[in-house]
Amino acid sequence: MSVFPKAVPDLKLRFLWLAIGYALVLLVVFLSLSSDPVELEMDFPNQDKFFHALAYFGLMAWFAQIYHDKFQRNMIALVFVFMGVTLEYIQGFDPNRYFEYADMVANTVGVALGFAVALTGAKNILLKLEKVVS
Repeated sequence: MSVFPKAVPDLKLRFLWLAIGYALVLLVVFLSLSSDPVELEMDFPNQDKFFHALAYFGLMAWFAQIYHDKFQRNMIALVFVFMGVTLEYIQGFDPNRYFEYADMVANTVGVALGFAVALTGAKNILLKLEKVVS
C-alpha cells in the first residue's frame, strides 16, 4: 500500500505537463510585474481585461487537466484568484503599471471559466492526447 494515493488522472507525462503549467504561471507573473508591459495594438474595447481573463482561464484550464480531484481543483482555483489579486496590488507599486480592481475581476472571471471547463469532458484533453501519442 502506497503512502500517496494514485494521481487522477494517471498521466504518463505528468512531470512534463506540470513543468509546462509552472512555466505558464511564471510567464503570467513576469508579464504582470514587468515594468515594460506588453502592448498589443488590437482595436477592441477592454482588450486588457480580455487578456487578463484569457491568461487566468489558460492557467486554470491547464491545471484542471492535471488535477481532477475536487479538493485539489478548488484549491488551485483559490490560489489563482489570490495570485491575480496579489499581483494587481504589487503592480500598484510600479509607476509604469496600473492598479485596477477591474483587472482583479477579469482574472477571477478567467479562473471561473477555466473551472467551468473542468466540469466538462474537456478536462480530459491531455489524457486523450497521451493516448493518441502512445
